[in-house]
Amino acid sequence: MSIAVVFDSAGTLLRTFRVAKDIRSGELIVDVETTTLAYSCADRALVMLYLHTLDVMEAPPEEVLSEFLTAHQIGFGVACACQVVTAEDVAAILYHDKHARVGDLQDCIRRVWAICKHETVVALASGVMINQMLEGIEYAITSGGRPFRGARETIRELHKMGVATYVASGDRTDKLVRMADYLGIPHDNVHGVATPAIKAQVVRDLKSQYDTVVMVGDGINDLTALREADVAILSEQQSGNKPDALVGAADHIVRSVTEVADIVRKLQCGTESVM
Repeated sequence: MSIAVVFDSAGTLLRTFRVAKDIRSGELIVDVETTTLAYSCADRALVMLYLHTLDVMEAPPEEVLSEFLTAHQIGFGVACACQVVTAEDVAAILYHDKHARVGDLQDCIRRVWAICKHETVVALASGVMINQMLEGIEYAITSGGRPFRGARETIRELHKMGVATYVASGDRTDKLVRMADYLGIPHDNVHGVATPAIKAQVVRDLKSQYDTVVMVGDGINDLTALREADVAILSEQQSGNKPDALVGAADHIVRSVTEVADIVRKLQCGTESVM
């Protein structure tokens, strides 16, 4: 039996620490679940920015963020949104907002780095939450992730078993590739800035190549892909209290990424059936 396992990154392979700054109130929200924040309002979209952290930290904090993005020709990708949003809609808001400052993003980066700087391997990524109703940037956001203990060993074990591993995540591709190098996942198997629809499409495409496709996710943006997979694994390693829809879609719920290899081994042996 040929098997492929698709992992989300944050909360599944990586222990992720996120900070958001409310642009209008100035409040820093620590360890926020950004996908939950995005899906809590129909007008929001989580946008990943293709920028380098050092460039942001060297910019004047009072500079308008949209002007910085325009001057440096910073691109973007939509990680998730409640409703369909076009690239043109996002660009119209992202590059013309007058409220967010570079300093707002710097505040998020500093807070995340203070937590993650001592880790051996860290993937930093930044973005914003736009709000179509407000016609502006509502939050600045930074995340920092490190591999869960046992993540690299799990990938190695799956490969020893002849199982292909993939990543489909809303995070930036270049950041994911660096983490994939550490974990041992081939670059060609990394799908970054993946919306829920793209994650589900990745699973569908793999189902035409493998007998069984397993999806491992932890957030509401993984729901469509979990439902599409032959076997759906919900991870609670970073946080519990998952929405009922996620729990209902899961064939297995795990508290450690190391449990994934055990489930796949049972699938190979025929002691675990495909739902």
